[in-house]
Amino acid sequence: MGVWHHLGVTRLAGAHVLVTGGSSGIGLAVAEQCAAAGSRVSIVARNPGRLAAACDRVTRVATAGPGSVVAESADVTDPAAVQRAVVAAETALGPVDVCVTSAGYALPGGFTELDDAAFRDQMEVDYFGTVHVLRAVVPGMVERRRGHLVLVSSTVATLGVVGYSAYAPVKFAVRGLAETLRPELAPYGIVVACSYPPDTDTPGYAEENRHKPDATRAVSANIEPRTAGAVGRTIVRGIERDRLVITSDPTTTVLVRAGALLRPFVDRHLDRLARKAGHGPGA
Repeated sequence: MGVWHHLGVTRLAGAHVLVTGGSSGIGLAVAEQCAAAGSRVSIVARNPGRLAAACDRVTRVATAGPGSVVAESADVTDPAAVQRAVVAAETALGPVDVCVTSAGYALPGGFTELDDAAFRDQMEVDYFGTVHVLRAVVPGMVERRRGHLVLVSSTVATLGVVGYSAYAPVKFAVRGLAETLRPELAPYGIVVACSYPPDTDTPGYAEENRHKPDATRAVSANIEPRTAGAVGRTIVRGIERDRLVITSDPTTTVLVRAGALLRPFVDRHLDRLARKAGHGPGA
């Protein structure tokens, strides 16, 4: 199966990398780049049609040989389905060495306008979808005394942004999970990293834009979305360098590392943008 961890850094060549949300966007980009680097790759997603197409794309760039890419259909909100998918992936490719949890979506909207389901479903998909996958792969990593986890959060896990009352808290929860698991799993040789992608040009982001309130649009108006490939490269590079914090743009890097110090200034700036967009009483 190959040596995947050497001298304190993770080597992707020969590693089994499992990616959730791997049928599109950031997850697909990570899967392709890991396959090109010589990993055995399993991708997990809900839609069988998109999953099959993604598997073909990843297989075309794979360098680990025939049969080194598999796809398993599962809804990450269903722990039993996730467990079955992980077992099938490990049966095909061996134990999971690296797990990237990128399944998720954002539905923006006003706090009083979104229904209860919007809050509950995003928590189920983005947070519990992460928990279920980790619960399936971590026991084996603990037993083997090695592993690498990348929990995909978001820039909105560093600050509150108007219009994301249902989404941002979920990504704060993912960040909290990563930061809590890191010291718990470190004694077992398991790296726990958190990735904070900024706005990224993906099918999910296009759908998200359809629902943004004007105040939310004002906040992101001058932000050029990153490509999924660029964000995927930062995640892959972060894995290879065992980085615990993975960012893809300078703004997020500053917010993650100095967010508490900058919070008063950032909050005032965001409030000004929201007021200009007509958000608030009398708007």
